[in-house]
Amino acid sequence: AEDGEAKVHKRFTPKLNEEISSDSETESVGRNKKDAEDLEIEETAQEKKLRLAKLYLEQLRREEEEKAEEEQLESDLIGGRLQEEVLEQKGKLKRLLAKDYLPPDLSEIRLLRGHQLPVTCLVLSSDDKYIFSASKDGSIIKWDLSCGKKIHTIHGGRKGTEDRHVGPILSMAISSDGKYLATGDKNKLILIWDPAKCQHLHTFKGHKDAVSGLSFRKSTHQLFSASHDRSVKVWNVDQNAYVETLFGHQDAITGLDSLSRERCVTAGGRDRTVRVWKIVEEAQLVFHGHESSIDCIQLINEEYMISGADDGSLALWTVTKKKPLVMVRTAHGIHGDPGIQQPNWITSVTALLNSDLVASGSHDSKIRLWKCGEGFKTLEPLFDIPMVGFVNSLKFSGSGDFLVAGMGQEHRLGRWWRLKEAKNGIYIIPLKKMENKQQSGDSK
Repeated sequence: AEDGEAKVHKRFTPKLNEEISSDSETESVGRNKKDAEDLEIEETAQEKKLRLAKLYLEQLRREEEEKAEEEQLESDLIGGRLQEEVLEQKGKLKRLLAKDYLPPDLSEIRLLRGHQLPVTCLVLSSDDKYIFSASKDGSIIKWDLSCGKKIHTIHGGRKGTEDRHVGPILSMAISSDGKYLATGDKNKLILIWDPAKCQHLHTFKGHKDAVSGLSFRKSTHQLFSASHDRSVKVWNVDQNAYVETLFGHQDAITGLDSLSRERCVTAGGRDRTVRVWKIVEEAQLVFHGHESSIDCIQLINEEYMISGADDGSLALWTVTKKKPLVMVRTAHGIHGDPGIQQPNWITSVTALLNSDLVASGSHDSKIRLWKCGEGFKTLEPLFDIPMVGFVNSLKFSGSGDFLVAGMGQEHRLGRWWRLKEAKNGIYIIPLKKMENKQQSGDSK
């Protein structure tokens, strides 16, 4: 059996290992060529249509692959935008833009006049087409941002008027879809308007003192209001309904802001606290740091905010720490005679949403722009914009191309003193940026 197995093994080994002679190779090639010709004749007769169909399908497959690659590229671009939106929702998107801004050309600044008394508050529509401003004279004006023309004026009403403000308007907010405009006044009322037609829709009553802060939650018609009665109220504007009241501040609330989350932030004036109100959790976070009355507050994104006080201090906060990340004292200098000098109050703050650019206003004849440093742990001055009067309201356009200032001869919340040289009005400040910065950097 062993010999038999060996013989079988030897019998097959030469076929596996031996080289084929040239004669055999020629003979094999000739045979293969003949076989191929026979196959071609057979294919031409029977399978030509199938072969052409396969070629067509292969062409379609290649075209589909190219199309899929293009779609994937487009999907990646859309995915990047969606990722930005998700980060924005979470409050974690941060655009580093401040370093690109340059001092504006002062000759390009426009003044819009229309209010008789100091401008107290203003908002921009989300498409940056319109400005809505309000004043101590009780009037509301809708402006065209591009040409600076007045589109509509809602004059203040006389005592007993139901669909107009009687007396100073202190706060204003517009919904992100532009469907509702809300205004709050010294007489405890919140009026809801149709911004397109400038028509009165509804009046909310409930606060027991002046309404000093208003904000719509982003992409909703949920409205937050703050008052000198120390409370925050929540309203459903679609239903013309009151929702709830939040208590905690120990003094008049002077400012309020909100973004996408179901929460708002407030400045507590003389109780010297900043508070974050978590609506769903029915909780509030209390932040301490300012040593004087906190008069204004603005969210930079969902995680960080900036506040200003009447001792001249500016503070940057994160919602995860109870103390400021950084505080700049006498951010707008001091005034008065030697020995009785006082810091210039911070009267307004604003931020270019989800970026490192913020601005502050006072009554020291300038608006100051700042860069938030890494981790929001520093606040570095960029440049000043000359502006005479009380800077009662500041807003960046969504694009960051403009800064709009609401100016007055008096502070929005009182008449402590008057700057006669100031003009009551709206200033539109075109902002300049470094051009082709990226290209010049790449070329190096």
